[in-house]
Amino acid sequence: MKSFLYQEHTREEINRMAREGYMAVVALAATEQHGPHLPVSTDCLIGEYVAIQAVASAAREVPLLLCPLLSIGCSDHHLRFGGTLSFSSATYLHMLRDIGESLVRGGFRKIAFLNAHGGNEQIMHQTANDLAVKHPIWTASASYWNVSREALEAENAKEVGMVPGHAGGFETAIVLALREQLVDSIHEAVSADHSPRAWIHSGPPGTFIGRHQELTGMDGYTDTPHLATAERGLRYINAICAGVADWLIKTYRSMEQGEKSMKPS
Repeated sequence: MKSFLYQEHTREEINRMAREGYMAVVALAATEQHGPHLPVSTDCLIGEYVAIQAVASAAREVPLLLCPLLSIGCSDHHLRFGGTLSFSSATYLHMLRDIGESLVRGGFRKIAFLNAHGGNEQIMHQTANDLAVKHPIWTASASYWNVSREALEAENAKEVGMVPGHAGGFETAIVLALREQLVDSIHEAVSADHSPRAWIHSGPPGTFIGRHQELTGMDGYTDTPHLATAERGLRYINAICAGVADWLIKTYRSMEQGEKSMKPS
């Protein structure tokens, strides 16, 4: 295959890959405020890098096709800070369903959503569920920080702050590694004694706790970025890419195994 990028193929090539059982990967991100020091493209920078590197690696073992990145997500909780583009949750759900329906109409029977923004997560899962209920297809969905959690723990990513957090040490370190010139001087832009909100992620996995105008932490970011370095960010992003690639391979193979188990012997 000349490329794993959906947009670089003709319709005939894409139709053939759909018939051959390729898994379409839909990468989700956001364009939103990331404090006074990070670009609004932070989730796009991280999400696109992870998607491209992970799919490139996984595609050596299983047939994958990466769709164009969705650069705007559900970010209404950031709108009050400015600099944010957002779809409402209802609009975003319909949009993701329409993308899934397009892939189904195009012949794809395996679809995986890969997310890089917290506000998209539950809507993404609901979309994957709805598509699998409606059509005889396989779907999967995950955010990069969940499928790479063990790899990030091995790299001690919490040494810089909340993982993933929002515009804190973790994301700042990764942007420093990817596009250092886009990060404003941390020591001038933000305070080193930024007050974290202890209730964020305080519940067990799978639960939610939040408050009006506090969903993103004080002043729109969760923790101070002062411990972030490009060297640390490189370790984290490499761990993420490896974890996501492994998830993509296992997901495809699980779908294949499941399909075989459903066929009469």
